[in-house]
Amino acid sequence: MPKAPPEPDFLYRRLLGPRWEDLPEPLKGLHALDSRLSAQGRARVERGDPLLARLVAGVIGFPPAAEDVAVRVTFLRRGDAEVWKRRFGRRTIQSVQEVGRDGLLVERFGPLAFGMAVSWDGTRLELHLRWQRLFGLPFPLCFAPRILAFEHLSAGCFAFHVEISHPWTGLIVRYQGWLEPV
Repeated sequence: MPKAPPEPDFLYRRLLGPRWEDLPEPLKGLHALDSRLSAQGRARVERGDPLLARLVAGVIGFPPAAEDVAVRVTFLRRGDAEVWKRRFGRRTIQSVQEVGRDGLLVERFGPLAFGMAVSWDGTRLELHLRWQRLFGLPFPLCFAPRILAFEHLSAGCFAFHVEISHPWTGLIVRYQGWLEPV
C-alpha cells in the first residue's frame, strides 16, 4: 500500500505543533507557505509623538501614521526560513522568520533579532517576546521594547494587531488591519 505524502513542513506548523490544526483557515492560509504568497488589505497606523519614539520608528523603517493605508505582504520561503516583506503605502519593512535552536520564533530586522514564543489561545495567535539580540549579542530584556502582537479573525478575515512601545519612549508604532491572499 503506498504511503500518504508527508504533511508540508510550514514554519508556523513547526512552532505550534498539534495546535496548528486548531487554527481557522484564514490564519492557516497565510502561514501555509510552500514557496511564495502575497496578501493585501488595509491598515490603520499610529506613531508615537515623543522625538525619541519618532527617531526609533524612522530608523527601523516603520510606516508613517495613517488612518487607512493599503498594505501588501509578500511571504517568501527560503529553506526553513520565511522572508516577510510588508509594504504600507510606499514604506516597506522586511524581516526574516525562522525557528531558533530554542524552539522559539526568531524574527530578524537587520542587526536586531527577537526570540518569541508563539501560542494559540483559541481566538488569537500571539507572539510573546522572550529574548532580543543586537548584532548577535544578547541584549537585556529590561531594555527591550514592549510588544503586543497577535493575529485573529475579524469578519471572517485574517486580521493583525502589532503594537511596539518602550518605557523610555512610550508608543513607537501600532498598526492593525486585515489581509486577504492575492
